[in-house]
Amino acid sequence: MGAPGRGMARADWVLLVIFLLGIYTGFSIQITASIPFPAAIAGISGLMLLWRRRHSISPTGLAAFLGVTLLLLASILYAPGLDLLSKRTTGLLQMMYSLVISYALFLTVVEAGAAAFSRLMLVFIITIVIGTLLESYAGLNRISDAVRLAIYHQGIYESDIRDELLYGKVRPKLFTTEPSAVTFAYTLFAFSWLLTSDWKHKRLGYLAMTGAAMVAMPGPTLLLLVLLLALYELGPSDDPGQSAAMRIIKLGVVGILAIAAFAILGSTVYANRLHEIASGNDESFFYRVIGPFLVAVDVVKHHPILGVGLTGEQLVSDNIADVFLRSGAFSPLWNIPEPNEVLINYFFLHWVYLGLCGGIIMILAISGWLRALGVPAVPMCWLSWAVLGQASGAYVSPKTWTVLFLIGACSVLHARAKRAGAATVPAPLEPAILPAAALPPAPPAIPPLAAMH
Repeated sequence: MGAPGRGMARADWVLLVIFLLGIYTGFSIQITASIPFPAAIAGISGLMLLWRRRHSISPTGLAAFLGVTLLLLASILYAPGLDLLSKRTTGLLQMMYSLVISYALFLTVVEAGAAAFSRLMLVFIITIVIGTLLESYAGLNRISDAVRLAIYHQGIYESDIRDELLYGKVRPKLFTTEPSAVTFAYTLFAFSWLLTSDWKHKRLGYLAMTGAAMVAMPGPTLLLLVLLLALYELGPSDDPGQSAAMRIIKLGVVGILAIAAFAILGSTVYANRLHEIASGNDESFFYRVIGPFLVAVDVVKHHPILGVGLTGEQLVSDNIADVFLRSGAFSPLWNIPEPNEVLINYFFLHWVYLGLCGGIIMILAISGWLRALGVPAVPMCWLSWAVLGQASGAYVSPKTWTVLFLIGACSVLHARAKRAGAATVPAPLEPAILPAAALPPAPPAIPPLAAMH
């Protein structure tokens, strides 16, 4: 395999595009009534990428992965309720599968090089913007809806009337199950572009992408783009010579501006949606953010060591109903479906499944794995992962861990590109020092005028 950054074979690029399309669509295959094959397209291409990158797997990286696996195994064995062990075992297998193909994605992206990968992200971004505009204004929605009904069998979004009331139009789904899947993928791809692009004015370009998305595919997930811009400053510096104090000042200024922009956009572009949330009438927001937070607090209180185990939310199904009903943000008019249908926030599920102690240990273990892989901005990766978790669920799914490992890979490319740029800057020329023998003889001295007289 070639040296990192020298490019990849065409087959690798094809598999990488297929992988990202699999994450975008989330297309899954139900193997049995209880065992799904999540993100099947991404899974198949990811395993092929892993085989092609097998020589890049280091002993340290492999040992770190095995350590994470052992911790996950301990979490399902320690968790209460042995009758759920079979379900937790399925969750463990799904988690390992998700980590493996995300690792394959990481190894592939760092091989691609920053310039080439940023161009790929730009292609995805432009395609999504054009596709959503065509769906909204040029009739592509008929084809998109037909495909959705043919390939997806659950989770299909059907709240078009609600979209009309909140956004003034039906939000595009662009061959996915729901509008939030489109905006989530767009947000991830745009942030990946920001991390890997070497364009001087890329922050302005990123803001332009944000504005274009708000026109083409309105949705609250896009507000996360603004927060991610602030987190970008935690990554490898664009200026290697910048002092730590200056970076802190810059981070503070960008953070304040990002929060201000978040508040302004939320109160103007998404005023109707925020009014629904503030009035306690937004069922989706409750199930995505408020409800998972309340359940996580309750689980940490009663199961602080290792939580309820992977995919063990059934253990606290009665507690979930009690927590929801006690919350002032929950409307008694709403139904309480199965726990896995209301806890759709992978960041809070991390603490539900693993508890406070187990959750911290798992973050430290995966952080060690990322550092072993050369990721230079691990805190930025985790914070970005947590921010995007407010718009996605299914903790053990490939999408969740694609987020972390893709951002980690992009931070590696970013740091590598900056080092390469610094190395190519020519050093200032110094005057040549010639040996004494090579110097021309000095001209004869002119005698003073007094001596001439």
